[in-house]
Amino acid sequence: MAEIVSAGRFRKSPYYFSTIAEGAETLLTYNRMLIPRGYGDREAEYWRLLNGVSMWDVAAQRQVQLKGPDAARLAQVLCTRDLSAQEVNQGKYVAVCDHNGVLINDPIALKIDEDCYWLSIGNSDIWFWARCVAGERGLNVTVSEPDVSPLAVQGPKAEDVVAALFGDWVRKLKYFWFGDAEIEGIPLKVARSGWSKQGGFELYLMEGTKGDRLWQIVREAGKPFGIGPGYPNPSERTESGLLNFGTDTDETTNPFEVRLEKFVDLGVEDDVIGIKALQRIKANGVKRHQLGIMLGDVEENEDQSIWLDILKHGKKVGHMTHKAWSYRLKRMIGYALVSVEVRAGETVEVVRDSGRVEGTLVTLPFRV
Repeated sequence: MAEIVSAGRFRKSPYYFSTIAEGAETLLTYNRMLIPRGYGDREAEYWRLLNGVSMWDVAAQRQVQLKGPDAARLAQVLCTRDLSAQEVNQGKYVAVCDHNGVLINDPIALKIDEDCYWLSIGNSDIWFWARCVAGERGLNVTVSEPDVSPLAVQGPKAEDVVAALFGDWVRKLKYFWFGDAEIEGIPLKVARSGWSKQGGFELYLMEGTKGDRLWQIVREAGKPFGIGPGYPNPSERTESGLLNFGTDTDETTNPFEVRLEKFVDLGVEDDVIGIKALQRIKANGVKRHQLGIMLGDVEENEDQSIWLDILKHGKKVGHMTHKAWSYRLKRMIGYALVSVEVRAGETVEVVRDSGRVEGTLVTLPFRV
């Protein structure tokens, strides 16, 4: 078998050595940083997230910092959601599009101060985009990547763990809001957020050299609650209907096609990048939509390619963008990006490497 070697420059997470000590079996590169992808027992990690509390190294969820007198202007130009009423210490889920209305990232925009924003991004070089836009518009703002590395604490017992660390004030945080904290002199921002529907927090570490110490502090505080290591769980995120930018989107996907319409404000100023194109797309009618798909006779351990063709009466109507085994439904599920002429409840065929398999389209999230 040929050896695959990365030619790019990648970095270790501040939590890297802790995750290796925990037994991380697989690592992937994300935003040019190594991120754990499992600790040897996928099902146990899944149920820990659903029933208890799990801690994740998500340092690869990098921050694009916009700082300067025109930071708010740049943040709005980049984001198709109206940010005018956003307050300091508030985050908002946003769609960042190109001039054609194509989704190029779906970060959380965190307002750090009146002259400072962070875009907590998915896997992409969106900081290049922000820097180029700032230069092209002549804005007085510096675009950089600060020393900030999130650690997620997720699951129904996550609030108890984080409250044990920082106090009961964290229980009052609304979703996507955050506050400043410090533990053993380690500076943090504590946000109620995370890439699961089980509830939880993200601890934005602001001193990378303290990553392993923070991991141990959280690990110790979580022991009474049965905390253990995990990672952004593909089974739970699929069941919950969470979008994964880059996996569930292609080079033509607009926000309306992947259920982000409520995060797009078509009435924002015309200089917001992509807003004119999105107005046209909305007026002309969206051509594709995202549904769930439940496959027939497919085993848990079958490893097939993603972005598989979906057929209806032998005609291609879209793609299955990813798959995951559902431990609650006991079957393979995934997302379908298909023509709006195809609806939930209909039966389709998915063209796999080993042949066609029947699937049923359903609305998202899955009923589990």
